[in-house]
Amino acid sequence: MDLTITTAKLAAAAADVVRLVPGKLIDPVLGGLLLTADARGVVLAANDRERTARISCDALVHAEGQVLVPAKPLAETLRALEQPQVRLVVEGARLAIRAEGARFALPLLDVDLHPGVAESPAPSGSVSAAVFASALSTVATTAARDEALPIFTGVRVRSEDDKLVLRATDRYRMAIATIPWNPGPSTIDALIPATLLAEIGKQVVGDVSIGVDANRLALAWEDMVVTTAVLDGTYLSESKLALSDFDTHVEADADALTGATRRVALYTDTRGVISLEVGDSEVRLRTADRQTGEAEESVKATIDGGRTSPSYQARYLMDALRPFAGRRIRLAIQPGMRATVVTAVEAGEVELRYIIMPMLPPKTG
Repeated sequence: MDLTITTAKLAAAAADVVRLVPGKLIDPVLGGLLLTADARGVVLAANDRERTARISCDALVHAEGQVLVPAKPLAETLRALEQPQVRLVVEGARLAIRAEGARFALPLLDVDLHPGVAESPAPSGSVSAAVFASALSTVATTAARDEALPIFTGVRVRSEDDKLVLRATDRYRMAIATIPWNPGPSTIDALIPATLLAEIGKQVVGDVSIGVDANRLALAWEDMVVTTAVLDGTYLSESKLALSDFDTHVEADADALTGATRRVALYTDTRGVISLEVGDSEVRLRTADRQTGEAEESVKATIDGGRTSPSYQARYLMDALRPFAGRRIRLAIQPGMRATVVTAVEAGEVELRYIIMPMLPPKTG
């Protein structure tokens, strides 16, 4: 293999693939980057047996071929180069990275041991990348991070007619985003690793096509194709929560409520819990602890219904408010230790519902 390519283009492609498929540290082959050069250019691919990524780049190919090299060293070398062009050429048992005045060489791994990258499932429909990324920025971060509970570390992706619904929960809160969907020949209902979708949300541009088969889901945009193994995510649904007995509705400015929460949270106890006390024309955030002190701050609000006053873990409340920055929100509060639903008063292109569970109030005195 021998090719010349723009350094920045190759560096960006290698970095994107490495972030999408970090590889297996215990297996150098599964931590490798597969480069395939032919008359059309060069394709960079990775496969750790659970997920794959493949990206195509234009290149001037002097000699076709395929090699497997350690992924991260290649990506880091390319990122560090300042020369505008780079040449990749096989020299014996190494892949040489040549730039003006410099040469680096990586060992070749056994390409025959690499699982390769199979054809992706056919597209089931498509979605705007900007809208998809906006939804993922909230939903993917709501999933649990504890790998001991893998079923809570995913995002359920489900197509419903002309809508795509994304759901995630860590058992204490749930985010549901509904976005426009251009339906295709089949439906989607799969649980996808949230960490992967969070990274995809940072990379997607244009339109994203999504396809699924019995075991895999594929996402494609521009020259990138990503596949991942899927799980059954049908358990992950807000239908399992009681969300009909709301007795208190609060409308307030999201930014004002976020700011007040952040300041009052400085005085919480070790549980980080604050109380939201509902009045006639305001809500008062309050907390008190014998060691940290006490704090309260009022925010103007429109109140309808009862005066149910729940308590929440402060960081979860701030996470619930953050996606609604710059807008007015509605809190639909249920009595007792049942969920509160946060929505925007005026829905945007991403229709978002954030469900947060209350906590026992902070102890005072």
